[in-house]
Amino acid sequence: MFKPHTLLSIFLSAALASAAPALLAEPGHGKGNKHGAQQHQGSGSSSWQSGPEIDIGGVRVILDDSRDYWNPGTALPPGIQKNLARGKPLPPGIARKLDSRLLGRLPHYDGYEWQQAGTDLLLVAIATGVIQEVLHDVLN
Repeated sequence: MFKPHTLLSIFLSAALASAAPALLAEPGHGKGNKHGAQQHQGSGSSSWQSGPEIDIGGVRVILDDSRDYWNPGTALPPGIQKNLARGKPLPPGIARKLDSRLLGRLPHYDGYEWQQAGTDLLLVAIATGVIQEVLHDVLN
């Protein structure tokens, strides 16, 4: 009826199809650290999913030196704050664009842009809207 290699092919196809949801699962969430940004996953020096590594201290210095180029935000409602996490898409209508003079001073990462959400500074992937980094309460 069926040849052995045909049965093997069917079995492997079914196994791969059933494993696909696990491969596409959302990454775990980092815990906040004392600097207000989420920690990177893994033990290596690069951030999660091969995104850019952010110099959080350097960004804070730039923000302090550029206070004329940004307005303090109002805190987001707690439910929305919980939804701002690395690896998730940015909810529509939450973020604001930053002043171009401030953007010129912040580090530039190809394929990403800085946005403000309440008092948080976000680094967002342009193509997908996925949040790469959240710097909590740096714009207050």
